[in-house]
Amino acid sequence: MREFDYRRADDVPGAVALLDADPDARYLGGGTNLVDLMKNGVERPARLVDVRTLPLDRIEPADGGGLRIGATVTNSDLAAHPGIRRDYPALTQAVLAGASGQLRNMATVGGNLLQRTRCGYFTDVTRPCNKRAPGSGCPAVEGEHHNHAVLGASDHCVAVHPSDMGVALTAFDAVVSYETADGPGELPLADFYLPVGDTPHRETSLPPGALITHVTLPPAPVAARSRYRKVRERASYAFAIGSVAAALDVSGGVVRESRLAFGAVASRPWRARAAERVLNGAPATAEYFAAAADAELAAARPLPDNGYKVTLIRNLVVAVLSELAEEAAR
Repeated sequence: MREFDYRRADDVPGAVALLDADPDARYLGGGTNLVDLMKNGVERPARLVDVRTLPLDRIEPADGGGLRIGATVTNSDLAAHPGIRRDYPALTQAVLAGASGQLRNMATVGGNLLQRTRCGYFTDVTRPCNKRAPGSGCPAVEGEHHNHAVLGASDHCVAVHPSDMGVALTAFDAVVSYETADGPGELPLADFYLPVGDTPHRETSLPPGALITHVTLPPAPVAARSRYRKVRERASYAFAIGSVAAALDVSGGVVRESRLAFGAVASRPWRARAAERVLNGAPATAEYFAAAADAELAAARPLPDNGYKVTLIRNLVVAVLSELAEEAAR
């Protein structure tokens, strides 16, 4: 591991200034992803700016409704918060489906959104990877790719984003607030992650040196009836091979509003807008749930060994939406 300087920030402006003074520095929250990447040589920061003790560890009501979640709130505290459990249950389920209890106690909301892919070619510095070394190639296209992207990928990168939390936050139109040396800003999570294109090393729209300070969940009554379902290769701690965050408002057997996002199918949490357009105003039946999934997955471009994900996501959508519709009918 490369030697590095360590600084503990006293406040948000101080943290931003420390990073602004050294473009080769990184913010350190829980360290559950960054430290691993430092150990295997993928990340080689000259300085770590510890932001864990900044006053960003609260969940509080947002102006106009919803909830404002501090960037250093731990995954465990987020999942256990009464307001999250009541108003956004799929988010609690997504967080609890991710990692282990020990990791959730350390990992932070801001860090979760910025975690990097677990693609084996990315984490192995002896192999080429366009995300790690732009222009070197993407061996996953012809190599091991059974858990890689089927939506939104390119010839330059087929890796998937590993976050469970981010899938639920995407379904609920979360907004990311950040601070830079030039002042504050915010990004809807729908615009937070960049398309892969031919620049997979550029992962987010955050300005250089930006520190995530909060994530805001806008009011969404539909989210109170929501669910997160994750499929993984073993029941214990493992990353998803496919997941769905769904919310459904049904009245008189007709879908009044829906929210749908997929995980482990793209380089970012995938908001299923085409599927939502099919669902809204349609009968709440398995037939229409399948049609909605098909509308979204029509854009899928699977590789030889990951086509199963298309069927997997389709079945997950039908199962989760059917369960939510049955609950609404009781």
